[in-house]
Amino acid sequence: MRSLLSVVANALVLLASGSSHAILQDSSGLPDPSAIVKSQTYVSLEPTPRGKEFQAAVVVEIARGFHMNSHQPSESYLIPTTLAAEIPAGIKLLATIYPPGKLEKFAFSPTKPLDVYTGSVTLRLRLALASDAPVGPMTIPAKLRYQACNDVACLRPVTVPVNIQLKVAEAGAKSQAAHVDIFGADNSSPKK
Repeated sequence: MRSLLSVVANALVLLASGSSHAILQDSSGLPDPSAIVKSQTYVSLEPTPRGKEFQAAVVVEIARGFHMNSHQPSESYLIPTTLAAEIPAGIKLLATIYPPGKLEKFAFSPTKPLDVYTGSVTLRLRLALASDAPVGPMTIPAKLRYQACNDVACLRPVTVPVNIQLKVAEAGAKSQAAHVDIFGADNSSPKK
């Protein structure tokens, strides 16, 4: 058993060495799961006026050679990727939008493809600011939960904090669409 673990650990290190991401290892020799996935957050309106709908996006970059299960994995025993926001007073969560995964086959599941995310994936929150939301900087704390795997093994599932920053403005304040490459020209609906 120890030699199998050693082979798997070495395979993970070799796969990871080709990645542009720095992949740390824990004491077992396996990569640190929180180092496999990096995220950045964006808001669709800058500043965001009171009383307006807007979107927040968490863009997730998954290290080359790794994947994580989609939000709707192929098997019930697989851990889905989730984004859970702790919505502060003055904001209402309208929807959490997950992209579809891709069906891929792996050495550990050669006959049945799995629904996974690889590379870059964008998770979105559709939100609305209340008319009495506090003006000024605001943070929406969220938690990204996933399990990173490669073609040989899965790492332990992790939950990592993600903070979404926005600037709340008075109702009717001039605001502009931001990050059109992520949200599209119409920031009230997700980019297709």
